[in-house]
Amino acid sequence: MKMKMLIVITIIVAALIPSVTAGPWGQVCEGNPTNEIRGCDDFGCGYYTAPRQQGSRMHLGVDVTCQDGSAVYAPFTGMIDRRHNPDGPKSIIKNGLRLRGSGFCVNMFFVKPVTYRGWFKKGEKIADMLPMQEVHPGIISYVHIQNCDFANITHYL
Repeated sequence: MKMKMLIVITIIVAALIPSVTAGPWGQVCEGNPTNEIRGCDDFGCGYYTAPRQQGSRMHLGVDVTCQDGSAVYAPFTGMIDRRHNPDGPKSIIKNGLRLRGSGFCVNMFFVKPVTYRGWFKKGEKIADMLPMQEVHPGIISYVHIQNCDFANITHYL
């Protein structure tokens, strides 16, 4: 009986290790140490699965509030995989990155990267927030973070 219990405990611990070692992400934006998620404004809401104004689409990312021009930091240790722009018409805020590392793959949009390739450490500056207010006056400015497989990343923030 003790051996079965030890095996069950070992399996449970082994299953938990990946999520425990990942831990919470670091601060994403200068001036927002708690990674506050954008509330709702005339342009929509920033939480995962928020309805979109166009049709029946859902928001499959999370918007972390960020003042225009603020430093954007790496939420985890990894590498910049490539430039990754959000869909839609060209504008001064259509820029982004794909980050991989620490078991994650995410896209970050509306940022001006320091570089489009290379390694980074958690908390290191990787970009600056683009001037969202110039494109959408009155919006709550934010960095959009989206898991590569569209899964909810809210609990890492």
